Amino acid sequence: MTETAHPATASAAASAASTAGVRRDFAQAVTLAGRTIAALAPDQYDAPTPCPDYTVRDLASHQVAVLRRVAAMGRGEDPFALPGLAADVADGAWHTAWEAAARETAAAWARPDALSRVLRLPFGALPGAAVLGRYSTEFTLHTWDLATATGQRPAWDPAVLAAAVAAMHRAVPAEPRGGRVPFGAVVDVAPDAPDIDRLVAWYGRRP
Repeated sequence: MTETAHPATASAAASAASTAGVRRDFAQAVTLAGRTIAALAPDQYDAPTPCPDYTVRDLASHQVAVLRRVAAMGRGEDPFALPGLAADVADGAWHTAWEAAARETAAAWARPDALSRVLRLPFGALPGAAVLGRYSTEFTLHTWDLATATGQRPAWDPAVLAAAVAAMHRAVPAEPRGGRVPFGAVVDVAPDAPDIDRLVAWYGRRP
């Protein structure tokens, strides 16, 4: 006889798998971002990036600041009380600060209800799982920015990219862009383009 799962059991298992996937994708995005930041060289700090108005220095500092904000969200604090740039971090020390913020973030989001708790943020009220998904995408996008600016070739995680591509149309509409939607117009890419190209093109970058 073939066994079938009770509907409630199956639903719980699916929910657990989904939760594990969100946590894993976020952790992978953070790890890859950290590796990219660690590889920045001093002669690259003033180089421009595909993210408008950000140099490599600015974007590395911003990445650290945003990860600190995500940690604050997990603790139930106001993340936007923190600055958008990590001005306290010296040039070349971003990776050390990144690792510290990553540990804080993991601890803050470890509680069982972290992904189901609704967070009220400037872009809307969202459950924690959706918030982590959005920041997985943000860190991936800025990792691409830094990598492109400095000639790096990150080993993109297929699951992270697949989740980001699947969510990008509902996360950020094609129009309008600019103002409160801080991205350029969508860039056309081939339907069979790699997921990383499709993702960054949706957010106004030219892969």
